[in-house]
Amino acid sequence: MLQILRCPVTQKGLTLARRDLLGKVNAAIEAGTLRNRDGNVLAGSMDAALVTDDGKVLYPIMDGIPVLLEDESVNLEQLGG
Repeated sequence: MLQILRCPVTQKGLTLARRDLLGKVNAAIEAGTLRNRDGNVLAGSMDAALVTDDGKVLYPIMDGIPVLLEDESVNLEQLGG
């Protein structure tokens, strides 16, 4: 199924986020510094997520369902590289 999923904005392919990336994302969430594209500060850690092939955008997976909404996506440049 992952092979057919695409970023709804850029149409880039999506892959499961690696554990190290999720660790960085969850650390930023815990610090209160990570926002989604809608500008909301994220609360609650992520167990899984999808990331675009270029590694720039992350989409959360909630209860096993990918949330492929632009406003819910996270620009990974916030993590500072």
